[in-house]
This record gives sequence, C-alpha cells and structure tokens, in this order.
Amino acid sequence: MTKLRSLAANTPSRRANWRALGLSKEDMDKPKIAVVNSSSELAICYAHLDGIAQQVKEEIRAAGGVPFEVRTVAPSDFITGANKTGSYILAGRDIIANDIEVQVEAALLDGMICLTSCDKTPPGHLMAAARLNIPTILVIGGYQQAGEIDGEPVDVEDLWSGQIGERFGAKPKFPVAQMAENAIMGPGVCAGMATANTMHSVVEALGMCLPGHAPVRANSPKMQANARAAARRIVEMVAEDLKPRDILTPGAFRNAVATVLAVSGSINAIKHLQATAIEAENGVDVFALWDEMSDVPVISAVRPTGEVRIEQFEDAGGARAVLKRLEGRIDTGALTCTGKMLADNLDGYVIPGPDVIHAMDDPVGLGPSIAILRGSFAETAVVRLGIRDGSRPEEFSGPARVFESSAECMQAIEDKVVQPGDVVVARNQGLKGGPAMGGSASAILFALDAAGLAKTTAFVTDGQLSGLCLKGLTVAEVHPEAATGGPIGKIRDGDTITISVENRSIDVEVPAAELATRNGPGWKTPASGYLGTFRKDVRDMSTGGVLLPPSC
Repeated sequence: MTKLRSLAANTPSRRANWRALGLSKEDMDKPKIAVVNSSSELAICYAHLDGIAQQVKEEIRAAGGVPFEVRTVAPSDFITGANKTGSYILAGRDIIANDIEVQVEAALLDGMICLTSCDKTPPGHLMAAARLNIPTILVIGGYQQAGEIDGEPVDVEDLWSGQIGERFGAKPKFPVAQMAENAIMGPGVCAGMATANTMHSVVEALGMCLPGHAPVRANSPKMQANARAAARRIVEMVAEDLKPRDILTPGAFRNAVATVLAVSGSINAIKHLQATAIEAENGVDVFALWDEMSDVPVISAVRPTGEVRIEQFEDAGGARAVLKRLEGRIDTGALTCTGKMLADNLDGYVIPGPDVIHAMDDPVGLGPSIAILRGSFAETAVVRLGIRDGSRPEEFSGPARVFESSAECMQAIEDKVVQPGDVVVARNQGLKGGPAMGGSASAILFALDAAGLAKTTAFVTDGQLSGLCLKGLTVAEVHPEAATGGPIGKIRDGDTITISVENRSIDVEVPAAELATRNGPGWKTPASGYLGTFRKDVRDMSTGGVLLPPSC
C-alpha cells in the first residue's frame, strides 16, 4: 500500500478525537475514506442517500478502510430554485466543490466516494475530485420512478410543461393537479435525459464510476449493488494510488463529449465539463472538443429528444452501450477508475438493447445534436438541436424583441406582443447578470411552445436552460453576457439577428462601430450574501463559470 495521507497527520490529539468516535487502534493505520453525501430532506432527489451511505460505509469497513461520512449542500432545481429566480441552483455547484475541499482536504483523508444525484452534484463532485486529486469514485444516485395516469406514463417533464402551458392556453396531457399527484413516485433525479442523467452518463464516460452504473433506477437492488462495488473499489484505488488526474485526461473528455452528443443530452454538460477541466488543469477546451466531435450522430432518442424512456435506455445498456457503439470514434485508451483502459471495460460487452441504442451507421438522427455558434453576436453560444428532422428551424433571421427579465418576456407572450418572425431575446441571466444564471429562461421556452410560437420565432438568452428543454430554435449561454458588456446587452428592439446552424453562426446586423457606442443594461438584479460573492468572483463561460482566480 502507498503511504497514506491520513498517517501524516496522525498526531496524539487527532487519535484522541477518533478514539472518542469509536475507532480502534488498528483503525488508525487503515485508509480513511470520505463518504460524501448530499442527503437532504428538502428534495426527493436525495431522499434515499442516507440508506445508500450506510451500505457504502459497511462495505468500506469490510474492505479494510475507515469511512467518514461528510455532508454537503444539496441543490435541487425544483426546490432550491424557488427563490432569487433560481440563482442558487448553479451557485450550489461550486459550494459543493468548496465544501468537500474544506472537509476532506483539510482532514488529509486518503480517498473519497461521492454519492452523486441531482444536476449540480455530479459536476460539484468531479470538480472537487480534480482539485483535490486524491483517489475518488462516484456512485450514481439514480433516477426517480415516474407515475401513470390511465395506464400512460407521466413524469416531471409532463407536469412542468403542463403547468406553464395552461397559462398560455395549451391543454396539458392530463389535469395538472392530477399529474402533480402522480409524476414522481420515488426518490432520485428527474426521469429522462435531462441534466442529471446526462451528467450521470458523463461520469461513466469519463471513467469516474464503475462500468454499467449509469443510468440506474434509484434505490433499486442494482443501484445498491453498484454502491457496494464502488465502496470496495475505492479502498483498492487508495492502495493503487489511482488519482482523478490520471483518469481525467483529454481523451476522457473527448469520450464524454461524444456521449452527450450521441444521446442529445443537456447543454449544461458543456459548462460542467469545462469547469471540471479547469480544476484538473489538463488544458482541455471543451468548446473546441464540441466542434471536433460534431459528426457524432444521435444513436438513442431518450426523452425529451424522442420517446425512449430512461428505464428503456438503462435496460438497453445505458452509457456503457453508448460507449460501445462509439468505440471506433472515441479514445478507448483512456484510463478509468477500474485501473483498466476503457477498451478493456468494453471488451466482450454485448449491447442488450440494440433497437434502443442504435449503431453509428444506423443512427436515429444526424449530428450534431448540440452545436456551438459564434459570430458578431457571441464568442460562443449553445444550441440544442436534438434529432435534426426538419421539425425545428435551423436558419432564422428576424428583428430582435428584447426583454430585461423572464417575467417581462412571459407577460409579453401572454399579451401576444411577441409575434411570428421575432427573435425573442432574454438577457441579464448570465453568470454575473443572473447572478449564477438565475432568471428562469426555461419557462420562456415552454411559454413560447404553449403559445404556438416555438417554430415561428427564435429564442436567444445569456441564461441557462433546463435539460428538459428542447423546443424550437433556442440559443442559450450567450458569451459574453449582457452584464459584462456583450453584444446581447447592447442590441435594441428591431435589430436584425441572424442564426445559422449550418454555418455555426449567430450575428447581429449592426455595424460594430455603432454597437460599441451603445450602453448595456448594467446590473438588473441585486445580489448580496453568497450570491454577491459569486457575482464578484465568477469567471466567464469560457471556464464553465468557475470561481477560481484567473491565475489558475
């Protein structure tokens, strides 16, 4: 076994504290493993993790380690997004990473196993793993069971779109009150290929969880077996001194990007991967990788892209099957947490659901499912295309209809101020402007769809979108944002904006000299406390919105 970090601080006072916790003399010389648990009674996403943590701790002890459970903040979009127009959601990601540092690194623990669940926990855990660079493995927390009404599946996507749609005259799938009683029937993250299941698949593609673990039904026997296997493996990883930066290589990020494209995952994966790359100090430009891998087609149409349900995707092989399909296009020489290369993990693997996860030469749709746009309007902006079958416009030019807040925009849609042909612009929702990308841009998109405008308008924002959003031609995460003087902050009603997916471009037809003379909106949303600190310290979207100083 390699020399343990925890032994370096094995002082009498430290031993006295641990003896009082019940550790034996023999335990003092064993590897100390942090069990990072974001359990919370606030949100169903995390409600099962205490039970999983107990199983993980039992298995670590049986494998010869000493577990210490460590709690962190537990952001959940539908719960902790209730205040400050959702600003606490993304801001929670960086608290998770910092929370882990001030407990695990400060205590000089030897390794950690992270119970990863709702949207911001996977990137928070990956960022912390990359920063601390101690042996780390993630346990996939799993997705919630959706309900049924009259024998038809109903999930949180149906509920959310239904409740917004009613305001704008769209008839929901079932009565909203009835869906609220049936959409979520157990613990775990949102069903479908929204941000959480996208990031769970990313974790496997990066090699940071054991093969075949993503996605998984929350609290199922399979998930519990997965957690126990990961607990045994983390003790071995400490002995092997296998660290995250050995795993989080450029090749691993290439594999993760390809996986997101292959399942038409959430655009939020881009900033989370970039933030992880910054923490790993590996020099990866995720935006450039997105361009490089743009030929990867969609090989599985999981909701909201298509009608495949997440349970079907899991049963068909999940992320492991996607990686097997991508074998000839990705870096199979990348090291994984198994201590083996990805090629070894895939060797001999047979995809159980080939009709759900298609071959590369028989895709569901041509790539890319997500594209990066650049031009006079943005250095980078992101568009989620899904299956490119002509049902959504990919070329658009029209007059800007500018709104300073989501509430203002939603009211204009309701009042029929927004008209077909408009480019709807919602600004002040970026990393600093939100702050932390608060602003509820996703609700605008559902409102446009409910009002019958999703296919006859374009929507552009410097905010972020829920992973459940895939409607019309929508360009999000425009960088630079309005609050930092980007063009999106200087345009006016009537300025022509032109979007071309084919050319990967987004331009505003205003002379640069004229644009430079215009003033932006400035700060629109007050921010104090942690959100004020976030606004002051956050770096721009090219870094994924990390809080590290520029010298890093």
